[in-house]
Amino acid sequence: METGKALVGVVLGSKSDLALAVKIAETFDSLAIPFEVTVASAHRTPEDVTAYARRARSRGLKVLIGVAGLAAALPGCLAAETTLPVIGLPVGGGALGGMDALLAIAQMPPGIPTATVGIGSGQNAALMAARILALDNDRIQEALWTFHSQAADKVRASRKELELLPLAPDEAFR
Repeated sequence: METGKALVGVVLGSKSDLALAVKIAETFDSLAIPFEVTVASAHRTPEDVTAYARRARSRGLKVLIGVAGLAAALPGCLAAETTLPVIGLPVGGGALGGMDALLAIAQMPPGIPTATVGIGSGQNAALMAARILALDNDRIQEALWTFHSQAADKVRASRKELELLPLAPDEAFR
């Protein structure tokens, strides 16, 4: 990871969301984007959520990611206390497998927007934050292009691994 002041704040609603934070961290590390992670619950420590969101901009953060399951109030609570972009990452689980969290984050009331990625999509949350940061950061923009190029190379290489099936010729893609 790039050393320096964090640009993204990742807030977990619970320590049980740590696996998603690791996926986010892997993506940020691959793009050399400095970030920080904390735990604050919209329901159990709402004063901490409020304080973190209100101080985020003055601390140099540019984007917040709220990771939450079930009622998933955390991203909305963060968005209510800052004008920074907030990305909601719904956690799978519970009786509805994360659909409740996805809908809670996506269905914010007018005036309190949050971006939303798919259930458990830590990598996409990090990539969305990176795209926001890349609006005025050429180094991050280049890192994203490299990331996308490597992903495309992996897909193209996987074509050769299809066994026992008739393969499309390379010229089908040129």
